[in-house]
Amino acid sequence: MRTIQLLRKLDPAEWGGTEMAMQRLFDGLKKQGVKTIVYCPRIESGAEEDPLLRSGHEVQRFNAFVPVLGISEVRRRQMVAVGGNLMSFGLVSSLWREKNVSLIHSHALGRIGGIGRTIARQRQVPFVLTIHGGLLDLPENVRKDFNAPLEHGWEWGKLFGLLFQSHRLLQDADAILTCNASEAALLREKLPDKRIVVQPHGIEPEKFSGDHRERAKAAFPQIRDRSLLLSVGRIDPIKNQGWLLEQMPEILRKHPRALLVLAGACTNEPYGELIEKKIRQLGLQDKVLLTGGLPSGDPRLIGLLQEARAVILPSVSETFGLVILEAWAAGAVVLSSRTSGASALIEPGRNGWLFDLNRPETFLHALDETLADPLGSSKMARSGAEKVRANYTLSAVASSVKALYEELVEEKQCVT
Repeated sequence: MRTIQLLRKLDPAEWGGTEMAMQRLFDGLKKQGVKTIVYCPRIESGAEEDPLLRSGHEVQRFNAFVPVLGISEVRRRQMVAVGGNLMSFGLVSSLWREKNVSLIHSHALGRIGGIGRTIARQRQVPFVLTIHGGLLDLPENVRKDFNAPLEHGWEWGKLFGLLFQSHRLLQDADAILTCNASEAALLREKLPDKRIVVQPHGIEPEKFSGDHRERAKAAFPQIRDRSLLLSVGRIDPIKNQGWLLEQMPEILRKHPRALLVLAGACTNEPYGELIEKKIRQLGLQDKVLLTGGLPSGDPRLIGLLQEARAVILPSVSETFGLVILEAWAAGAVVLSSRTSGASALIEPGRNGWLFDLNRPETFLHALDETLADPLGSSKMARSGAEKVRANYTLSAVASSVKALYEELVEEKQCVT
């Protein structure tokens, strides 16, 4: 089986949880005998260290752009990094020329997804859509931000959205995949006749078993002899690192040896500047470490997870939370805000803790409990690791997706 996997972004310099989840899926499908051709926009940095190429996948990069006039360069980069509705002329002909395609799987909405939908229909092959970041299962304020009209810009690309019928992505997909049961329930309510599949992400637990703590200490000597609190995620308002910084004075009052490590590439420059400013304003220069982007399989990141006294996710919205699985596999206890993704994984007091962002005392109490009881925390991490091995291995995830592909291809062949 030869499949096209269509992405709206794949930049090694901004590698995050979504990119890692896709790479692992493609790796798993490869082991299942499914050929993957990854189509993704060309990156301006020209980085050659492409993890997908190193994994032996075929990567076809196409020119893409933000079809909006009158916006700043910073805003344009932000839209390319997260959430921007990109357009590509070259993608249309490239997808049409691709030989022996069994199925097109889009991991992008908007115009890029619309192009995939159109070519799949013309070629009479199944079209699969994965919703990674949430569509209906989003906090109201986040949904409003996503749907807000552009300020100081004219979006001249709306015509192409109509041409490729981006608004029909959900209706015309042969299957919609989401990693979140809550998102799936909302989609089924909206599209009762559509095939909606809850497809979680998976990891290879054995890759987190080797001891990489010295690699982390060599790369970041500041963590030596400190009580490491780790937050993994791109620097972005959705990930909400600013909220965590605001809790640091109280954390340090009780735990003066604490060091907060924020590991992730900055995908929102204004927010990144705000984070750095807040660190200075709170006098936390030697209490907070920004590592920059670290790929999910990087030994330095695994070492940080293994060294962490707690892995903290203060996200405003999180549809799954791949880092939760990674933290468990690395032996770390997880404290997460009460997002739908984390709530589906974490059983409070058994394999981690959930807290409410509007009640910081719930977080501080959970952190105190965690730091005061290392044995109890280790037990919770082991419980999480057992859950990973039982339900979230890469082989199980890839096998499930392959079975879906085969079913859709067979159905399409019967129809045509």
